[in-house]
Amino acid sequence: MSTNGQTAAGVTVPDTKLAREATEFVRSSTSDLVYHHSRRVFWFGSLQGRNRDLSFDPELLYIGAMFHDLGLNEQFRRSGRRFEVESADEARSFLRAHGVPEDSIRRVWTAIALHTTPGVPEFMEPEVALVTAGVEYDVLGIGYHDVADADRAQITALHPRPDFKRNILQAFTEGNVTKPETTFGNVNADVLERFVPGYQRTNFVDIIENSAWPE
Repeated sequence: MSTNGQTAAGVTVPDTKLAREATEFVRSSTSDLVYHHSRRVFWFGSLQGRNRDLSFDPELLYIGAMFHDLGLNEQFRRSGRRFEVESADEARSFLRAHGVPEDSIRRVWTAIALHTTPGVPEFMEPEVALVTAGVEYDVLGIGYHDVADADRAQITALHPRPDFKRNILQAFTEGNVTKPETTFGNVNADVLERFVPGYQRTNFVDIIENSAWPE
């Protein structure tokens, strides 16, 4: 049974060919943890869009939400690139293969690439802002009370979050530990600092003071 077309909290998952194939692609290529998290990100991002009175394309928001953590997959762990960029590139390849216009692809790419860079996405296009809003809601609890208890319960009944805090932190650790240099300037440096013995985060001041410039 397709999970597209499902409605919870007054928000319906897009039931288009593109969205259905995105669901199938992500469901078959990532963990239950990431799949359920990504679906919740769509719902919570949509509800925050409603709260903020933003006009957004539900299909693009859905693609951004569904693909945003694919770069945590094992095949990307030796790439030397940020997992967010790997996720964004996977979405771009998928959308190009489906003939989606480049402006729409750019929005989805940007939404995914910036979702761990707080303080920027909220000022960009609605789809960019709302992927981050959905992630911040589900992972960080930012704006937790902006969503009614009954709405939150409907969404988590469809996509439960058992031991989610521990499991998502483990996924972030495993997805970044083999390329720790990619966490410079984003929130994942905090994850490695907490969970990887001996990890030392790159310091922006050290880079400046130790650069080749004489002064």
